[in-house]
Amino acid sequence: MSLYVAYVLVGLAIAMPVGAITVEMTKQGLKNGFIHGWAVGLGGMTIDVVLVFALYMGLASILAMPIIQIPMWIIGAGFLFFLGLDSIKNADHDITLAGEKVTKSFFTSYRNGLLVAISPGNLVFWVNVFGVVLAKSYGEGESTSFLVIAAGVLSGILLHDIGLMAIVSVTRKAMNRKVIKTLTMAAGVLLIGFAGYFIYEFIQAIKVYI
Repeated sequence: MSLYVAYVLVGLAIAMPVGAITVEMTKQGLKNGFIHGWAVGLGGMTIDVVLVFALYMGLASILAMPIIQIPMWIIGAGFLFFLGLDSIKNADHDITLAGEKVTKSFFTSYRNGLLVAISPGNLVFWVNVFGVVLAKSYGEGESTSFLVIAAGVLSGILLHDIGLMAIVSVTRKAMNRKVIKTLTMAAGVLLIGFAGYFIYEFIQAIKVYI
């Protein structure tokens, strides 16, 4: 239990810094409420669970290969640029104020979470940082510890997502359509900024082979 609680705190610390997932969650939470913001987080966690499962199956060495990681920079940039451009273009669409009926589907928000999470940053973290801890536990035959650590980190991320969406859902009650539209456009700009960073990292990565 102490190991689990310790890694719940690690998961919270991991999720705290503002990243593309946080931006997309906040945007969807402001426009459509708690459930849709959380759906983005669930989409991101789905990718996390897949990566943990891949590590558990011993695929860390394959996931760490440059031939796998490098293309993901440009793929992730493409997804983020698409979502950012869509945020700016449709900033005044699908806005549901507190008390109004939401028309956007849960799956659409969940899909956005999946797209944002398919990024090399996510892959690099799980393989090169947390993957080391998991690999050590698993390598020593302590498969139970492996699963407890993974569950702890994922629980921490989940708690962060719920807490963030609770704050956003309360805050949006005091906002009108114009404010939400402005914040949605700002979120779009941030997502495009992350896309630019991914392109920069892609260029830096392929320079080694040129």
